[in-house]
Amino acid sequence: MVDRLGFVDVCSGAGGLASGLESAGFSPVLLLDNKRQACETLLTNRPHWNVVCEDLVEFLPDQYPETLDVDLLSAGLPRVKSSAAVGRSDSEQELRLLTAAIYLVHSIQPRALLLENLPALVESSAYAGVRDFVQAELAHLGYRFCWFVLNAADFGVPQERRQGILVALKERWFHAFAPPVPTVEEHVPVGRALRLSMAARGWCDADAWAAQARAVAPTLVGGSDNRGGADLGPSGTKRAWARMGVNAGALANEVPGAEYHWPRSDDPAQMVKITVDQAALLQSFPPEWRITGRKTAQYRQIGHATPPPVGKALGAAIATALRSSDCM
Repeated sequence: MVDRLGFVDVCSGAGGLASGLESAGFSPVLLLDNKRQACETLLTNRPHWNVVCEDLVEFLPDQYPETLDVDLLSAGLPRVKSSAAVGRSDSEQELRLLTAAIYLVHSIQPRALLLENLPALVESSAYAGVRDFVQAELAHLGYRFCWFVLNAADFGVPQERRQGILVALKERWFHAFAPPVPTVEEHVPVGRALRLSMAARGWCDADAWAAQARAVAPTLVGGSDNRGGADLGPSGTKRAWARMGVNAGALANEVPGAEYHWPRSDDPAQMVKITVDQAALLQSFPPEWRITGRKTAQYRQIGHATPPPVGKALGAAIATALRSSDCM
């Protein structure tokens, strides 16, 4: 039996990244998040996990010696703003946490680092200064690094979700790392992903609805804590949902029942709504994974999460590299 690798996960949220890494053969030494609801979700699903509810900037790893020299430090950081928002005051918190995660590498000295964020952080010239800072810090500590972008839909997630990724490893293991390749040949459409759940309460038109929901979902976005109730995104995203027969203006409390009459209208207000549990399916959380809190808090946790299949693929690629020296 192969020994499991240890990891520290910061900005853990609802545990999407941690769940995926667990599936890839990693065991968490410590998980960190500053939101009480996220910590409750983590402990509801994995009561034995060591969960610390604290701000990343205030976290002192010396107080948790089990985190030092761990195999992997992972972080599904809050999304940095789009390129157009760089320099605005509302982007400062996200960049502050990114900086804190890099400084944490100094203290923990993991064999590998995994950061997940917006594709713009990898691709946009607006973030060149941020990338230069990250690379200089990591090179100083003896890491080599790889920036790349993945689409969650290429890993079986029924959602168009491009993710910016940074993987860094100590020199000894970097040669054996390669970014994960897609695990599915065709993307999973919304209808196929949600057909069974739509029919769960006897809705007779669930199959017909699923047959016309032939595209993958737009990117789920959790929004900020200062935002209003849960919806599925901005105007362009809502139009994409409407083309699949979904009212994206709000979330339903339950799926349609046997008595529901489907109007088959072009008016989004008359279309079906998805539930929080269905949003979790579109993010590819395991069916048994419970997201705690009220509806809006649940949806925000889901929308902010890294889809577990992406975490699993990244974890498997990193584990292959870290175990490469065992055979040398």
